Amino acid sequence: MRNYGQHNALLAGIRAARGDAIVTIDDDLQHLPEDIPRLLAELDRGADVVYGTPAKMPHSLFRNVASWITKIALQKTMGSATARKVSAFRAFRTPLRQAFATYQSPYVSIDVLLSWATTRFASVAVEHRRREIGQSNYTFRTLLVHGLTMMTGFSTLPLRFATVVGFGVTLFGFAILAFVLITYLIHGGSAPGFPFLASIIAIFSGAQLFALGIIGEYLARVHVRVMERPAYTVGTTAGIEAEPAAEHAPAPGS
Repeated sequence: MRNYGQHNALLAGIRAARGDAIVTIDDDLQHLPEDIPRLLAELDRGADVVYGTPAKMPHSLFRNVASWITKIALQKTMGSATARKVSAFRAFRTPLRQAFATYQSPYVSIDVLLSWATTRFASVAVEHRRREIGQSNYTFRTLLVHGLTMMTGFSTLPLRFATVVGFGVTLFGFAILAFVLITYLIHGGSAPGFPFLASIIAIFSGAQLFALGIIGEYLARVHVRVMERPAYTVGTTAGIEAEPAAEHAPAPGS
């Protein structure tokens, strides 16, 4: 019905796909369709998900750095070292979609959803051509936003990090208090210096705002889930009708 984003569109296509394996590939042909049999061959060797990893990324330095940061976030979320080799060119076994058959959040990451179903990931080095027509929608900013979405949408690691930062700043505050008390007892006066006091206040304020910002990200996602905003809405189907999500749901207790 409208542009919900790449991963949301992929989720709609994955649920409508038929066959024993599903392959996703970008339409800019930077990945070669001729490499699809190589991914399928790796599935035959026992892997559940196979990525076509570019041997060399033909992007700018900033784009590659943002991509690297995003993949680190993805690795922390997926808990798999193969996350460093993910790409939009992937093949996986169709039954894996049962693990996220009822997923309806508007925040979608296909790679994270696949990690809910399996830990058997693999990768194959493939050619990655330069884009000849148009420009990619994945800029430095959008890749960073995507990484933040994965971290706050599928992991509690940022909340734990905020807790550690808050605890560390609290210990630092007690250390400063001890310093002030010892100075008073030894020298009979308080520690002088407005810049010193201002810096301490800035540290505590910054830590509080940082923690509130992370909590706010999670509250925003809870708010969206409460609204029951869909991951996508199908306008028309071509050739086949999409299976209802319930048909892919795993049996109770499985």
